[in-house]
Amino acid sequence: MTRINPITAACLVCFIAISATYAQPKSIPQKVDALIKKMTLAEKIGQLNQYNGDWAATGPVTTDVGNKLDAIKRGEVGSILNIVGVQHTRVFQEAAMKSRLKIPLLFGQDVIHGYSVTFPIPLAEAASWDLDAIKKSARIAATEAAAGGVHWTFAPMVDIARDPRWGRVMEGAGEDPYLGSLIATARVKGFQGNGLGNLDAVMACAKHFTAYGAAIGGRDYNSVDMSLRTLWEFYLPPFKAALDAGVGTFMNSFNDLNGTPASASHYLQRDILKNKWGFKGFVVSDWGSIGEMINHGYVKNNYEAAEAAINAGNDMDMESRSYINNLAKLVAAKKVSIATIDEAVKRILTKKYELGLFDDPYRFSDAEREKRVLNTPETIAAARDAARKSIVLLKNNNKVLPLSKNDKSIALIGPMVKLKKENKGFWALDVGDENQVVSLYEGVQQHTGNAKLLYAQGCDVTDTTRTGFNEAYKTAMQADVVVMAMGERFDMTGEAKSRSNIHLPGVQEELIKAIVATGKPVVVLLYAGRPMVFDWTADHAPAILYTWWLGNQAGNAIADVLFGSYNPGAKLPITFPRTEGQIPIYYNHYNTGRPAHADNDVNYTSAYIDLLNSPKFAFGHGLSYTTFKYDNLKLSKKSMLKNGNIRVSFDLQNIGDYAGEEVAQLYLRDVVSQPVRPVKELKDFKKLMLQPGEKKTITFTITKDKLAFYNDKLDWITQPGEFNLMIGSASDDIRLQNNFNLDN
Repeated sequence: MTRINPITAACLVCFIAISATYAQPKSIPQKVDALIKKMTLAEKIGQLNQYNGDWAATGPVTTDVGNKLDAIKRGEVGSILNIVGVQHTRVFQEAAMKSRLKIPLLFGQDVIHGYSVTFPIPLAEAASWDLDAIKKSARIAATEAAAGGVHWTFAPMVDIARDPRWGRVMEGAGEDPYLGSLIATARVKGFQGNGLGNLDAVMACAKHFTAYGAAIGGRDYNSVDMSLRTLWEFYLPPFKAALDAGVGTFMNSFNDLNGTPASASHYLQRDILKNKWGFKGFVVSDWGSIGEMINHGYVKNNYEAAEAAINAGNDMDMESRSYINNLAKLVAAKKVSIATIDEAVKRILTKKYELGLFDDPYRFSDAEREKRVLNTPETIAAARDAARKSIVLLKNNNKVLPLSKNDKSIALIGPMVKLKKENKGFWALDVGDENQVVSLYEGVQQHTGNAKLLYAQGCDVTDTTRTGFNEAYKTAMQADVVVMAMGERFDMTGEAKSRSNIHLPGVQEELIKAIVATGKPVVVLLYAGRPMVFDWTADHAPAILYTWWLGNQAGNAIADVLFGSYNPGAKLPITFPRTEGQIPIYYNHYNTGRPAHADNDVNYTSAYIDLLNSPKFAFGHGLSYTTFKYDNLKLSKKSMLKNGNIRVSFDLQNIGDYAGEEVAQLYLRDVVSQPVRPVKELKDFKKLMLQPGEKKTITFTITKDKLAFYNDKLDWITQPGEFNLMIGSASDDIRLQNNFNLDN
């Protein structure tokens, strides 16, 4: 037996220790690769599996997978959704720390428009056209959610939506790809803050990839059939903007696109997202969407569904159990490669490392921070400000608004007057206290001073009887002014809430007719998550405010606007139709060979013989208590080279009596183009505050990117020729125009 000198042995031990130290992986990619080498196939597949926590479910509660904590301990679960609160998340994370490799869980949650403090629904916030305010609301939601143990939000939804029958229209930014892209960027940056790993940031998820908002007939989950040029021109830009903003994850959509379910689309997930765009995060399915490919008729069973989805680039399976039950068999059958599994696992593990979960799995489970961060006075004030900025003044005849402080009696009539929790809208979490929500009645009560408040419900949202009309009429007759709070229930818009009839429900419009007939000044507030049809009200009610669902501070925000302590400046991010027969209707449509030259021109033109062509309220519409004058349009030159630019300037002056904000909008039209271009496209806007009499010069810069588009070969091109420049207060309210040319 050979004896080793003690000094030699000591040196050898030291060398081994130093070598081991230097061999430790330093970068996240090195750490991920090292961990992957230790993992069994079963543990890898577990990372691709996401289960629901069985508390506040956003889908069918899973009951057939046995004990989930035991599955976590076996390393069979990579992520859990619908677990909130540090107490609950810690229990599940402790189970993960009992697994062989102690890989932490990722907790996901639908934090759509607030966590404990609820902000306006996303479509309402989009109406603010205030990117800083939108970013701030996402920032606050992220700070609260992260303090509640959440790592990952399934937001923002960036689907373009041109059909208000679709219930999930409330969750996005409306119909325009330019505005939608800017809002997508703001939300991603708000959620992710200064970067993943910070304790006030959550990982964002751009959804639903893609074209979900174009479901045929506006029916949720339905098929989508469109040209690839339409896909690239209108539906993909907000997703690319989210990616460029650094979004951590993507979620695919329930729909099929041109015959292929999104979960199985190699074109979307690999060709575009991961290859062409170079996305480094991971893709999660929507709830059960991989297994639902069976219903599509695309595959026979979950075995084939798992094969199609993983090979197409879908990394994580949310709640269909297709991966956990079938991927090992598919690898054994050589239908899915280990390399494909490893790629998906690496993407997920990378995000867990970036979040700092391997350093401290419980870093987002701090009960003291949770108590300190939620519902602060600052966040409540921000929610009120966001809500005020989201209210759209649709109409204000005879300057009924703002209400006079001299009104001695105010009648509040309608089914929404005393609602509290419902003001949070769809996709709100039950984290905060219902008493934190301010009703309209409470908000007005705090503003009125000595004025007498009168109240009558009149009818409920979907009532078909007029039993309460008489009481409402008598109440109105006793008042100096009447405020009517009408609309749809909060749960009439949202996922699986498509409606074929989007008229104001029940007998509400008949009640409005009865109260308007009193001759009293009437203000109608419309609560909704989508554009509704309310033609009689639009034509006859003196004043209308579209209040959407505004969140915790709804009552205070509406009262601020009613009494003039805040001047509304919001603009519609989506077109309001006259009736369902016009749908889909949107401002940036193509022209035809027989365009109507007037709204009622039916002389062998593209028109309805029983309806005006124009919408009831156009994209970009929104009034103010003051008046703005547009003047002095100047172009730095009348033509530009392909790599040059043109500076556009004009004066905007507040010529009214109130300080107010205006959203000045720049639209362009390529007059002659092959292929043809829309009649107008939003290409820039600026929102600014002006005091009475104040005038400012606004400048826009037109560059090649604002003139480029996709041709039939999907090449991003510009074509020389004439462009029409339009500046105005709405897409149908153009105040200044001029033309310029793009040269070769």
